[in-house]
Amino acid sequence: MSLQLNTRQVGDVTVLDASGKVTLGEGSAQFREKIKDLLNAGNKKILVNMADITYIDSSGLGELVSAFTSVANAGGAMKLLNLGKRVEDLLQITKLYTVFETFTEEPAAVRSFA
Repeated sequence: MSLQLNTRQVGDVTVLDASGKVTLGEGSAQFREKIKDLLNAGNKKILVNMADITYIDSSGLGELVSAFTSVANAGGAMKLLNLGKRVEDLLQITKLYTVFETFTEEPAAVRSFA
């Protein structure tokens, strides 16, 4: 299953619902473009809902870090929601859990941007 990205607004926070695989090639490029489009549209508070991500490889992790940096450089914030066990484990192993603010409940994640 390829990567599917849908956005919705919750107050002034843009929630990016991602499902499928974030892998080298199409998935990571698609994610990069979506983040760029959101920033160009003035969205600076981005919450990436990863509940339906079935697989992420090192390239996908790299895209997450790159997106985080792009959002931060634009004066915004990007946070992660509903990490699956595999993604959580990857963030632990790579020590990236210290970079990303992660949440298990959407209302708490949205409030954290205030």
